[in-house]
Amino acid sequence: MTEDAFTAHRPLLFTLAYEMLGSAADAEDVLQESYLRWRTVDPAAVEHPRAYLVRTVTRQALNHLRAVKARREEYVGTWLPEPIRTAPEVDDNVILAESVSMAMMLVLETLNPTERAVFVLHDVFGYTHGEIAASIGKTEVTVRQIAHRARGHVHARRRRFAPDSAAGQEIAQRFLLAATTGEVQVLMDLLAPDVVVLSDGGGKVSAARRPIVGPADVARFVLGVVRTGAATSRAEPATYNGMPAARFVTGDALDWLVAFEIHDGRITGLYGMRNPDKLHRADAVCPLDRGVPSRGNRDR
Repeated sequence: MTEDAFTAHRPLLFTLAYEMLGSAADAEDVLQESYLRWRTVDPAAVEHPRAYLVRTVTRQALNHLRAVKARREEYVGTWLPEPIRTAPEVDDNVILAESVSMAMMLVLETLNPTERAVFVLHDVFGYTHGEIAASIGKTEVTVRQIAHRARGHVHARRRRFAPDSAAGQEIAQRFLLAATTGEVQVLMDLLAPDVVVLSDGGGKVSAARRPIVGPADVARFVLGVVRTGAATSRAEPATYNGMPAARFVTGDALDWLVAFEIHDGRITGLYGMRNPDKLHRADAVCPLDRGVPSRGNRDR
């Protein structure tokens, strides 16, 4: 019975841990730690298993996030969240799709651990301030203040988001075709004026260590990358973090992947992941779930 409750709520618990940590590997570690704690609990003593598990995962994720913050500040080059392969159905839930998008995950990274936990629990998962207070050991008044501060910070920094899986994939495919055939003008026409490329190699493989901004520089960079790997890699369409993406595969090995951020028919962001430590889980689709709050509507 204990294991069944944990298994039943695992997609929700993974989604929560991933959004708090930005790392599938760290999220899995948190779930393992939480499961071991859950196994020591008498099921008869837990009236609401989901609420108990969410509280446990939140506390474990907070501890983990505080521990990894310093390491991320010393990261070589640009740090990007570990990409997770998502089912196309994620696009049907706009809040969920936006919350796991690369742009939003990077904004969440600028919050302190407590702000991030409060924002994710309240604005993404719909938990009340009182429920969150019980999860993180703060008063409800304090949580309300933290939520207000975190929401203002996020809203001031997040990019526009409008998921459209079919249209996005079509634009991504046109972009890849133009890049492989060297059609510079077509490539640039697909790029927004403020387009940005972010690449994560983790200091282990070659990647741009600084953002590349603007259609001309982005087109030049993309053509150079494609020219270098065109003879050995093939591109496969996919969906990562609720975004259209392309997997570049050599033989049976995933060398790198690119997720496309698209708004109003143009590409506004390209997120390139080359760090091998963040790619070895990239084949399996991750089930995501926001769940349903245990009581009431979201409060403000």
